Amino acid sequence: MATLLHRLGRFSFRRRGRVVALWLLLLALLGGAAAAFSGSTTDQFKMPGTESQRAMDSLKKEFPQASGGTGSIVIAAPKGEKLKPTDVAPVVEQAAQVDGVTAAVDPFKAKSISPDGRYALVQVQFDSGAQEVTDAQRAEFEKAGADVKGLQVEHGGEVMTNKVEVGSTEVLGVLVAAVVLVITFGSLVAAGMTLLNALIGVGAGMAGLYALSGVIELTSTAPILALMLGLAVGIDYSLFITSRYRHFLAEGAEPEEAAGRAAGTAGSAVVFAGATVVIALAGLAVVGIPFLTVMGLAAAGTVAVAVLVALTLLPAVLGFVGHRVLPRKQRNGEASGSTSSTSSTKEAFGFRWGRTVLRARIPLLLVGVVGLGALALPTQDMRLALPDASTAASDSPARKAYDLTSEGFGAGFNGRLMAVVSGDDAASTGAAVKQVAAKIQSTDGVLAVAPPQLNKEGTTALLAVIPKEGPTAAGTEDVVHDIRDHVAGVKGAEVSLTGMTALGIDVSEQLADAMPVYLLLVVGLSILLLMLVFRSILVPLKAALGFLLTVGATFGITVAVFQQGHLAGLVGLDTSGPLVSFLPILLIGILFGLAMDYEVFLVSRMREDYVHGAEASQATVNGMGYNGRVVTAAALIMASVFGGFVFMEDPIIKSIGFALAVGVLVDAFIVRMTLVPAVMALLGRAAWWLPRPLQRALPNLDIEGEKLLERTVPAQREREDVRV
Repeated sequence: MATLLHRLGRFSFRRRGRVVALWLLLLALLGGAAAAFSGSTTDQFKMPGTESQRAMDSLKKEFPQASGGTGSIVIAAPKGEKLKPTDVAPVVEQAAQVDGVTAAVDPFKAKSISPDGRYALVQVQFDSGAQEVTDAQRAEFEKAGADVKGLQVEHGGEVMTNKVEVGSTEVLGVLVAAVVLVITFGSLVAAGMTLLNALIGVGAGMAGLYALSGVIELTSTAPILALMLGLAVGIDYSLFITSRYRHFLAEGAEPEEAAGRAAGTAGSAVVFAGATVVIALAGLAVVGIPFLTVMGLAAAGTVAVAVLVALTLLPAVLGFVGHRVLPRKQRNGEASGSTSSTSSTKEAFGFRWGRTVLRARIPLLLVGVVGLGALALPTQDMRLALPDASTAASDSPARKAYDLTSEGFGAGFNGRLMAVVSGDDAASTGAAVKQVAAKIQSTDGVLAVAPPQLNKEGTTALLAVIPKEGPTAAGTEDVVHDIRDHVAGVKGAEVSLTGMTALGIDVSEQLADAMPVYLLLVVGLSILLLMLVFRSILVPLKAALGFLLTVGATFGITVAVFQQGHLAGLVGLDTSGPLVSFLPILLIGILFGLAMDYEVFLVSRMREDYVHGAEASQATVNGMGYNGRVVTAAALIMASVFGGFVFMEDPIIKSIGFALAVGVLVDAFIVRMTLVPAVMALLGRAAWWLPRPLQRALPNLDIEGEKLLERTVPAQREREDVRV
């Protein structure tokens, strides 16, 4: 692999004008395709095979007038006063005139008036799904009742769900990344080139994703996740290769050869690291949930583009900047040559930290493992759910309507369930409806059951069920299961429970069931891949156990902040609640790939020195000394990019950005930079043991570029020219 990438790096360097022109042309073509063919994203989560999804699909066929999106208008009189029919009538009339509305129900006729008479709830039915409601329709809906004086009128429901959009806050993460690059490289040229290279890659990846959005249904979070990952890994991969290029230049190599060897050595690790991220994200398809599969593949695509950019465009750009990637002192010859470079590098903090870890390996291991275990404790209370308006921004229309509804009627009115009763004929359906209504009404946790609505043929009935608690409450989850158990014995008709609340519960449960299987798949994959790379058994096992510590601690911290509400104000979270159902499994896939990035870049240097004759303990110190600075910078950059998304208002993106930033910091600084060298020091030579049968069976991937070294560098300088 190293030899092939060496050739690719030199080719891109020599043909730099053509390579840059091809990438810019590709970027322009993808941008044009995105502008011409992009479609809208959706916030609708579909779950094929679940009872709630089957019921929704049945409604579209048998009861289309009740399958469209719904809105709600909450009206409140001043404190101490009661609403009158004449107060509410103008609001109902205006809502009924909104384009696409099939019905707006008078709350006095539907008896949706609070016991004290102060609050009224107007149910509005649209003829199309919530995702098909246009911005113009939504704006018109918000105007219904806005001119009514003396009353508080709020608009909510499915149709008021806000689309997730990229804002200006994400730029903060990129700015922090730029500062870290300048400090790391000591050169504005190197920092700017690395950042620009990553931005071109993420631009191409995002343009390609939006070009496909016209034929593939994307959830609104998929492009944000792709952008988040594309930026982070794009900057990191360019950082690793540029750092290696600078090292080779400082040792006296010609720029073209330095670019080729950087692509062959650091580029090999980038290929492996990128492949692990892509495989982990694409592996989300095994869960069998369409929207999660699309999210994983979208993010995997941007990561793959970032790898290609780092291996081709970056060497080409290096061809234009040449020695200017070095600090001014090195360009002036004050710090050239391998001897001076090595002597200055050995005084770096990474070497001192490596020796400290070796001396205090047992205490550090105990403190690290116990500390991460303690951070993971909140995970045992983790609850999963699809987001609702209760966690939306406090000043958003959906949140205001949610709060006002809870205030006047109770939180359960925000989490309506729908029981769908379908029979062969009107008589059997009517008989079954009576039984179903009685059984549901007698279920603990049910506040009320509305009169049935029938389709024209009378073969399908719809019962609105109001739980006592809110849509994401644990009690509502119990209610859903109890209702399904109670109506299972009804004969003469098929009974299904659905609605956004029931669908959210089904999604969360299926994801929770799939998480252990996916975790086992990811851990098993990490052991296999690292066994191929490091030709060792204990190193992969150590890496997998470290990954489990990272995941546990990250889950625990995220639960403590976003579910339990500790320090929630620091991340701008208005209301705590269950974690979004797909966050844990998504986090496992992403963190796995990123953790293996740091594992490869640190341990590959340790193995490199060990196979060249260094003692196991010294090889561990060298790995920390030569690559610790780059890994530190990479972790800070990645955490900064992820952290920039914490400032978004959407709670889903906020929680994903927070969890990924925390996970990267925990894995890089506690697990990889502390626990890994401590374990390597304890294992000594045994860390690199591999049974003879496996030695013969496993292919040699040559991540360290040993074969390249033999071909390009004189034997007496082999150990000097592979350093970072």
